[in-house]
Amino acid sequence: MKTRITEMFGIEHPIIQGGMHFVGFAELAAAVSNAGGLGIITGLTQKTPEDLANEIARCKEMTDKPFGVNVTFLPVVNAPDYPGIIKVIIDGGVKVVETAGNNPAEYLPALKEAGVKVIHKCTAVRHALKAQKIGCDAVSVDGFECGGHPGEDDIPNMILLPRAADELEIPFVSSGGMADARSLVASLAMGAEGMNMGTRFLATKEAPVHENVKQAILEATELDTRLVMRPLRNTERVLNNPAVEKILATEKAKGKELEFGDIAAEVAGVYPRVMMEGEVECGAWSCGMVAGLINDIPTCDELISRIMNDAEAMIRQRLSGML
Repeated sequence: MKTRITEMFGIEHPIIQGGMHFVGFAELAAAVSNAGGLGIITGLTQKTPEDLANEIARCKEMTDKPFGVNVTFLPVVNAPDYPGIIKVIIDGGVKVVETAGNNPAEYLPALKEAGVKVIHKCTAVRHALKAQKIGCDAVSVDGFECGGHPGEDDIPNMILLPRAADELEIPFVSSGGMADARSLVASLAMGAEGMNMGTRFLATKEAPVHENVKQAILEATELDTRLVMRPLRNTERVLNNPAVEKILATEKAKGKELEFGDIAAEVAGVYPRVMMEGEVECGAWSCGMVAGLINDIPTCDELISRIMNDAEAMIRQRLSGML
């Protein structure tokens, strides 16, 4: 399948693996890229720029296909070494960067000069237009269904994607609620040039996370996620568990007096314990409503091949047969 996204990133299929904390290691990124999609290493999971450089080198040993690096710009006082991170991305020959969080404008000139394509993750059309204005090459439009941070507008993809198509000139992919051929064909119909999947890639054989995480996603339905940190305007969609219930109870009890410190024990620093050790009930971890559509743990190649084969059949047979 050829779209503006496959052409821009030099990939076979219009499928991107989202950047996920303590998930986006070289093993998963390479597996997705080898299957014809665009794998993504999560930059901030690596403790230092030097560690990220090593992870990029590891990925290059596993694939000769294009892959990208996710860089999330956090609104924190003690910020990561972003100049160092950008430098090792460029020096490592990476040609795609997925940015998220705060405005990446400060780092675009260096990336552009190095020939790096930038796709920025947005949860609102106004943010996507801003990304287009500052020079991003593409955007990932993230609907309310998504795992992680859906923004504060609560617009689902059935509305958000057509609105993005109405306004944008640069290509965009759908993100949030994406799992299969139906997701891809629907996204294309609404104006997207491909799709970004996060939670779905968590439940693959190559995802370098504990088996408990994969089983928790398999067992979950579309009813099993919750929104936490909403009173702090840092909303995150997570899989429900006792720690999440405790967060929600604290948020309700504290009301407008809530501070991050009140819930930090269940939120801060839990990802290594969840993803590496399999302590899936120790805290809040991102998971999309799309868990309700995930029923197996295939390899990345099996997943992407199935999506593309089913999408072609859907377009050529079911849809064209309706005309």
